[in-house]
Amino acid sequence: GSGLAVLALAGRAAWSNTEAAGLAFQPIQPNRLDTVTVPDGYSVTTVLRWGDPLFPGVAALDAMRVAAGGLLDPAAAVHQQRQFGFNCDGMGVFAIDEDRFVLCVNHEYPSAALLFPGWEEARAIRQLGEFVRARPQAVAFMQAAVGLSVVEVDRRSWRYRQDSHFNRRVTAHTPIELAGPASSHPLLNPRGVAAPLVRGTLNNCAAGTTPWRTYLTAEENIDDFFGNGAGEVPDDVANARRRFGVRTRESAYRWEFADERFDASAHPTESLKFGWIVEIDPFAPAARPKKRTALGRFKHESATPVIAADGRVAVYMGDDQEFEYFYKFVTAARFDPERPTANRDLLDSGTLYVARFFDDGRGEWLPLVFGRGELTREHGFASQADVLLRCREAADRLGATPLDRPEDVAVNPQTHKVYVACTQGLDRGRGTIAFGGRDVDASTNAVNPRAPNPSGQIVEIAESHADAAATSFHWDVFVLAGAPNRDRLLAALPEVSGAALSPDMTYFAGCRDAEALGAFANPDNLGFDAGGNLWIVTDGAQPDRNNNGCFVCATEGQARGRVQQFMCGPVGAEICGCEITADGRTLLLTIQHPGERGSATGPISHWPDGGDAAPRPSLVAIQRRDGDGPLGS
Repeated sequence: GSGLAVLALAGRAAWSNTEAAGLAFQPIQPNRLDTVTVPDGYSVTTVLRWGDPLFPGVAALDAMRVAAGGLLDPAAAVHQQRQFGFNCDGMGVFAIDEDRFVLCVNHEYPSAALLFPGWEEARAIRQLGEFVRARPQAVAFMQAAVGLSVVEVDRRSWRYRQDSHFNRRVTAHTPIELAGPASSHPLLNPRGVAAPLVRGTLNNCAAGTTPWRTYLTAEENIDDFFGNGAGEVPDDVANARRRFGVRTRESAYRWEFADERFDASAHPTESLKFGWIVEIDPFAPAARPKKRTALGRFKHESATPVIAADGRVAVYMGDDQEFEYFYKFVTAARFDPERPTANRDLLDSGTLYVARFFDDGRGEWLPLVFGRGELTREHGFASQADVLLRCREAADRLGATPLDRPEDVAVNPQTHKVYVACTQGLDRGRGTIAFGGRDVDASTNAVNPRAPNPSGQIVEIAESHADAAATSFHWDVFVLAGAPNRDRLLAALPEVSGAALSPDMTYFAGCRDAEALGAFANPDNLGFDAGGNLWIVTDGAQPDRNNNGCFVCATEGQARGRVQQFMCGPVGAEICGCEITADGRTLLLTIQHPGERGSATGPISHWPDGGDAAPRPSLVAIQRRDGDGPLGS
């Protein structure tokens, strides 16, 4: 999520509309190069690379030894616990003073094929379990590589401080407190302790920053880490798993072959401890992170907080799977800017809502509250804790609208409109199908108009009275992504009819100049600058097989929807993060899994080190070379 939206709406934007208005850069051309491409006049600084040591006395990763099996040395996992983690994704930026930041950066998952020689060969002959059983140190390394990193950075040089007392790693083993209503659920807390602890956080995707300067990290595809879920379990466990699930046979990473905790038959409730929003205080390295269960359990892609009109805080969240939902949590109490400690547990009490989109452009927020509608004992829900644990099923019961993989969310600081990235819907248009533990109507509708939808869309939402705590809204499709061919570029979206739009139809908020538009697909993370320009990064197949990149467009005025490409990433990489510093002059992006589709011994990328080095997920800073003026000017 975009922390910038929070800062702007909280009245902390550090530059004027005039200074930030207008996009005047020369758009780049998409490409397939193994580098980071930016417009003329801009520079790229690699701030943090996978394996950079975050503490004094810690060895740095030797990227030249990966292909030779260096990460299978047991010492590698010990070092990784104190190095910058792998596959960096969402981030938060927290100013210490004018010259220093604390950065919080997620590490989503381990790309094992890029880490360990022999992994791909074992996968090809279906012997990954045997590979892991013989090399349990591989699992220890992967468990140390995920989670998140907290790092102090100097904004003048963009160097990180290895000796900062703020530096911290959170991994798959870090003790984390379960907080909020679901912390009392008997499946999560069978002994009824006051503040139950769980171990670790997994598959941390996009993120958000709160007005009280904490970091929200979103647990997404945690089911990939658990295997052996096909066995019989008690009814309450089966109910909790039905709409989220675990792998019935082997997990994606085979951790269960070296760590019994990830064997769903031996520990049937362990997976239920993941799939939450986690809050961490970047300025308190000794404080335990907390899983805020009031925000529900699903495949969290994002958590974007906004201060509502009455001072309460809304947190927008996408559930990143086909035919899942868009959520909002509104706190019960108001944000108190004068007493930071009063906000410490603000996210433990409030109302969770899920969105219903009507074809006429109206929308409503449906409260996921035990005792209302079908969320009762008569319909199988035992408590609010049960509603939150079985959040997807509760949303089904209320009639929420299934979307095409709703992911990140950003809020325009000028108009307060909310933008939701829907990455793709490959099964859209197939009628009624069994999907995600229930039967779902996969037909097209106004908010999901293409069938199938390989390129995704961005939905624009205007809350009633521009109030983030409202219970109704109006919406439009802002962009139907893809390659804007003149003959297939819509000037306006048609009125809803029984016919679906074809996959190659595009729409760019009414912009008709196909030659001036940048072609992109699979929008993922979003961010805003203070002038109301929307920044978009992508994850997935791009037009003409080009690399993923970063794009930007105005959301109001004559240039509304005129998407232009600002950055192109290296081979195989997903582009993530999309945070802009408070002076509007630096764009921070994370480059995740460069070299994907390659292997440790057959790399297709050597970014950022070059030569024969293994590719390294990294965080980069992009700014004008002359240091004068905001991004895009």
